[in-house]
Amino acid sequence: MRFIEEVVVDEFLPTVRSMLAEDLRDRGFTQSEVASALGISQSAVSKYAAGDVARHERIVADERVRDLVERVGEGLASGDLTPVAALVEIEVLIRQLEEGDLLADLHETAMPALADADVEFSVHDPDSGLRERERVLTSVRRGLRTLTNASGFAGLIPNVGANVAECLGDARAIDDVAAVPGRLVDVKGRAMVPGEPEFGVSEHVATVLLAAREGGATARGAVNVRYDPDTVEALAESHPTVEFDAERPTREAVADAVATAGSPTDGDGGTLVLYQTGAVGIEPIAYVLAPTASEAAAIVRDIL
Repeated sequence: MRFIEEVVVDEFLPTVRSMLAEDLRDRGFTQSEVASALGISQSAVSKYAAGDVARHERIVADERVRDLVERVGEGLASGDLTPVAALVEIEVLIRQLEEGDLLADLHETAMPALADADVEFSVHDPDSGLRERERVLTSVRRGLRTLTNASGFAGLIPNVGANVAECLGDARAIDDVAAVPGRLVDVKGRAMVPGEPEFGVSEHVATVLLAAREGGATARGAVNVRYDPDTVEALAESHPTVEFDAERPTREAVADAVATAGSPTDGDGGTLVLYQTGAVGIEPIAYVLAPTASEAAAIVRDIL
């Protein structure tokens, strides 16, 4: 794991300081004056002058960096820039280059997993897409632990398998929903998890969750369980419950049922229980929806 701040400290700052030291020496500064202007030791200046500090070629070649060095060097030499003002100029460029720019690229090189995430993000943005995706995956993992550690959960797994899912806040498609690939299955009384949660691997539960949101539900997490009248009755004691028609296309049936139910579906912090009682070739199933996957899992655990 490598943070972008490490890229700044290990690669950007040594390169820029070396460039500034060279610029100031070319302007007639003594080694002592360079050290004072940059707030570094004379021995560091000596290393820069001797080429003992490696420069990152991509940083050296960047026109914005070269312009910054020339502007700051000229300002320090003329007295137009104080060391504090020079620091501010450098900080501004650092923040600019961190936002999906040069430093972000260098960060991805140091952390290939960031490039593999296939999502644009800003490392300093608390609402960045990458951060939201990781939070969703964390919530799904937490929900899985809750259920797999709960005694008796395997008995609630439908024949078609169960899943734990959560969508992004602006989810529109299955690729915006994280879930377990292949679904959870009952193996000799234990819930078996086939793999780590991923985005875009659940068609069934993801479709129900997205349809419910189209109908007006605000929940982002979902767990499906075996349908049983007693189970639905127990859930209905604390959460709004809506039935949909299994013989209709799932997305239309769920969206219409939720929309028809109206405001009660947004009660209890956004939790909602959807269910269908089956049809020819269709197994009856219940779906517990909640603000997050981990909260949906906790609701299921509490009825065991």
